[in-house]
Amino acid sequence: MVARIKRADSLSRTLNYNEKKVQQGVAENIMAVNFSKDLEHLNFYDKLRFLEHRASLREEVKANSVHISLNFHPEDLLDNEKMKRIAVSYMQMIGFGNQPYLVYRHNDAGHPHLHIVTTNIRSNGNKIDMHNIGRNQSRIACEAIEMAHRLIKAKGRHQQDSMLLRPEHVLAAVYGKSETRRAITNVLDHILKVYKFSSLPELNAVLALYNIKADRGAEDSRMYRNKGLLYRVLDKQGNPIGVPIKASAIHNKPTLAFLEKKFSQNRSLKLSKHREHIKTWIDITLLRDPNALLEDLKVALARQQIHIVLRENKRGDIYGITFIDLRNHTVFNGSDLGRDYSAKRIMERCGEINDPIGRQTPHRRVTTKGIKLWPNPPENKNTHYFVLTNDLSKSIGELLKFWLEPVPDYSNYVSYEWRKKRKKKKKRQSQSLGL
Repeated sequence: MVARIKRADSLSRTLNYNEKKVQQGVAENIMAVNFSKDLEHLNFYDKLRFLEHRASLREEVKANSVHISLNFHPEDLLDNEKMKRIAVSYMQMIGFGNQPYLVYRHNDAGHPHLHIVTTNIRSNGNKIDMHNIGRNQSRIACEAIEMAHRLIKAKGRHQQDSMLLRPEHVLAAVYGKSETRRAITNVLDHILKVYKFSSLPELNAVLALYNIKADRGAEDSRMYRNKGLLYRVLDKQGNPIGVPIKASAIHNKPTLAFLEKKFSQNRSLKLSKHREHIKTWIDITLLRDPNALLEDLKVALARQQIHIVLRENKRGDIYGITFIDLRNHTVFNGSDLGRDYSAKRIMERCGEINDPIGRQTPHRRVTTKGIKLWPNPPENKNTHYFVLTNDLSKSIGELLKFWLEPVPDYSNYVSYEWRKKRKKKKKRQSQSLGL
């Protein structure tokens, strides 16, 4: 659980933010504490007038609006009743238990979270001291609530780091069900921070998982020439839908100039071991089943959290392939992995198109000291294929190529030392010294 506390000078703006979320269907007002009416009898103006009246008791305090968010781990199972109890406990522990406050449950992110709207002016006109409240009272409250309600503990007390979402917990953009700009921003905040990509097609391969595309427009367009960039939401068929959003209109400014700097940085960060990891599992999959089709390869790699994205032209011809390693958060174009991993070569290896070279995977069983592989899986479906050796100095793919090469015939081998002709040592005849 992570708490974030913000002070502002407008109760109206803070309340409006949460009420608009309710109107959009992505939030609900689940609680109103210490108000003159019950929640079901409060409208927007009742809530605002009550809070503003309390804040007016100390007019010299300008920052009288307090906006708190309580963020929980995506795997925490929290119904509304449990969230209410957590909100009451938290407000009591930080010294706001007697204040009027509204509790909103938001459903616009991949993790459960609450927003609480209140004021820091007491009923007697005194101001609640909020100096270091996040470091002191709030931190203690979070740790106590995590223990009392058996919540998953935050890994650290640094707010941004502790709530870093895994890819599966970032919501995809769905046109008509989420605010376009906000949905795109949420996805980009995560993708740009976590994934290592070095080109726009690689970035789009990841964004497509969340129904988003970064679009430069046609090559002869004015936007393309001026290095403009738009972000679009995609429908289920991958077609753009709705109004595009300019990159410059998004708060973190993911413009093309920004992305090009990111591409350059990521090229050095995409480690060779991550590249070899993808190559290895492609080779292993095709060794296990030489008759595997492209769809079989997709399914097998998906089990290793490697996602395949095919790039097609308007005629439906495949001209590129991208591999997304969801475990290591790296993205590689097929040709960057090597000639055997380009789109054309993968299609040939999977039998989708004819292989002019005629290279085939050996049909014999391959057994080595560190690796056990079968071209066709044995009858026992529970058999696991794994690497036993700890020697990671060479990739498995390289080792397999080495082990599968024909062994030279050494039967007639004679050591070089034995083949050397022995040179007879000539004795130097010493000249007589007159003897």
